[in-house]
Amino acid sequence: MTKIAVLAIITSMYLDAQTSYTSPDFTTAQATEGKATYSRTCASCHGTNLDDGEFAPPLRGIVFRANWGGKSVDDLLQYATTKMPPGNPGQIGDAAYAQLVAFLLQQNGVPAGLQPLPAEAARLQSMRIPGAPSGPGGGLAPGITMPPVPKKNNPLDKITPVTDAMLAKPPEGEWLSWRRTYDDNGYSPLKQITTRNVGNLRVVWSWSLPNGPNEATPLVHDGVLFVHSFGDKIQALDAVTGDLLWQYSRRLAKDVPAGVKRNIAIYGDKLYMPTSDVHMVALDVRTGKVVWDQEIGDRKAGVGLSGGPLVAKGKVMVGTSGRTPGGNYIVGLDAQTGKEAWRFYVIARPGEPGGDSWNGLPLDKRNGASVWTAGSYDPALNLAFFGPAQTYDTGPLLHPVNQPGVTNDGLYTDSTIALNPDTGKLVWHYQHLPNDQWDLDWAFERHIIPMNVNGTVKKVVVTSGKQGIYDVLEADTGKYVFSKDLGIQNIVTAIDPKTGAKTINPAVIPGDGKTKLICPHPGGGRSWIPSSYNPETKILYTPLVETCSDLIPVQEGERGSLSSGVRWTIRPRPDSDGKFGRIEALNLVTREVTWIDRQRAPQTTGILSTAGGTVFAGSIDRVFSAYDGATGKQLFHIRLNDVPNSNPITYMVNGKQYIAMVVGNGGAQAATFPVLLPELENPPDRGAAIWVFALPE
Repeated sequence: MTKIAVLAIITSMYLDAQTSYTSPDFTTAQATEGKATYSRTCASCHGTNLDDGEFAPPLRGIVFRANWGGKSVDDLLQYATTKMPPGNPGQIGDAAYAQLVAFLLQQNGVPAGLQPLPAEAARLQSMRIPGAPSGPGGGLAPGITMPPVPKKNNPLDKITPVTDAMLAKPPEGEWLSWRRTYDDNGYSPLKQITTRNVGNLRVVWSWSLPNGPNEATPLVHDGVLFVHSFGDKIQALDAVTGDLLWQYSRRLAKDVPAGVKRNIAIYGDKLYMPTSDVHMVALDVRTGKVVWDQEIGDRKAGVGLSGGPLVAKGKVMVGTSGRTPGGNYIVGLDAQTGKEAWRFYVIARPGEPGGDSWNGLPLDKRNGASVWTAGSYDPALNLAFFGPAQTYDTGPLLHPVNQPGVTNDGLYTDSTIALNPDTGKLVWHYQHLPNDQWDLDWAFERHIIPMNVNGTVKKVVVTSGKQGIYDVLEADTGKYVFSKDLGIQNIVTAIDPKTGAKTINPAVIPGDGKTKLICPHPGGGRSWIPSSYNPETKILYTPLVETCSDLIPVQEGERGSLSSGVRWTIRPRPDSDGKFGRIEALNLVTREVTWIDRQRAPQTTGILSTAGGTVFAGSIDRVFSAYDGATGKQLFHIRLNDVPNSNPITYMVNGKQYIAMVVGNGGAQAATFPVLLPELENPPDRGAAIWVFALPE
């Protein structure tokens, strides 16, 4: 018996004696299926016999045992699913990866049993692979001496906790929340990159992300960039070099499809991530290890998480989405423990304020009011602002019932709600569009902006729905100030200058069996991709798409897109010249439009504005552009490998400013509008990535 074999036995005995580790479980059938998978996807590199490959190390025998002996089966499965095959990791499916691991275990002397390899991560972690935990390693020849490994800078070694004060006023070079600051303005005070030099931007690094649609905005703190990817993965990267520092991959059950998320959050020494199985997870920012894991809702009951968290006053606040009976809610979790502190239901309950606005429907017949994006927060007022969406179950609200005191407004759909983050109590609400029959949500970012209101400077909340109508409200009370219609809609014909109440065009109300032309399309004249506000110039930059829709009555027995009996199609505006993408710059002081840039390709990203006078945005044709914030002149553009479908950010490390843009086709914004561009050919196999730009040295 060799010394290595003896060492393997001793090590295995020691591990078993010190812990509750168990032998791996798998079945012969799994291993047999795994052999076929290996032949298809692995043999070309590792060899037909697992140890005769030209391009990759052996997967059985002494080298495999040296690499994997003593480690958990979960370690091996995680490595296989996140790294293999190198050209397209994760492609073969969870069941096939489990079968492949079973085959590798069998080929390395582990006997098959009666139970299949389990799906639970905890059980897989308790199963240890027999063999030596150390040895030649990595397929290197035994006995060689390696040259010294170059020492690499790891910014995680010096990362500091994120405080409440930092979230309230981030350091200029940091990007600590999805819109950088609590006020949701998406503005950076950095000005190394200006209108004069932005045309010189160059790619300084890029990084391939787990493939799939990606709408999440990266965060940057102390030289570390944290990026969320499809499939519930987070990676920490060196923000200067793009080197991987750690990765967290959530193991989802086989019946849980991965979903798109829009943001993550950072606070203290933790990173907060929503998951596809409706949990909120707190990770250690230095290691990516799970600190706590809190279930938010029951996915099988229709509850989901597609937005992301807002962290303030020690609370992690996140809203749910979906068509669950009784509607959605916002929870406040303790940032340190994950324990739920409060829950606010965004569909008013019977017998409570607003509960009589659902046409007399019982609670289980009310649904919707999804919270698509993170809220904004004002520390001085101690108010968090959220925007619940509409209900898809529009049929029961179409016609008002004849009951005293009962309306069909449907609170708190299409409203701004102001919550106290300490208690979750509602302080005020304002409904922008009662009884939304067109899926034209007012569910997007809430800018918090100082503004002169009747001679007094007050903080106001500025927000828009899909129609491209901006409402301005006093932040402390919700009192209406004014509205601005950007001119892309035909739903509202008038707005009361005192209350903001909107008069609806009777020609677009469904229910009479006729097709209705509505503008914009329910994909949104503007949607969740957020605007940016420059507090120096007072200009609000908004990404828009110029489209319309036909609301077509469905046949008897069909539900349609909305339960009021209609389905929608997409079409150009009647006066369209074939340009669908639009960025509009609005001065909020003068209420005048300063410029409009129009292009053929619809916008697919939020907007970033900077103190350097630049404005950045991306579109469905894979073009990422920079504009002069004063004139709208395009100053820079580059064609990326795939559709940018998130929000650009900027940050500074070691005195150098960077611009970052995530790509990953397939989110709602990018999926809605390609039919308008029949000539568009985006990569069919897609390629999620992050691109980072800077000025040349």
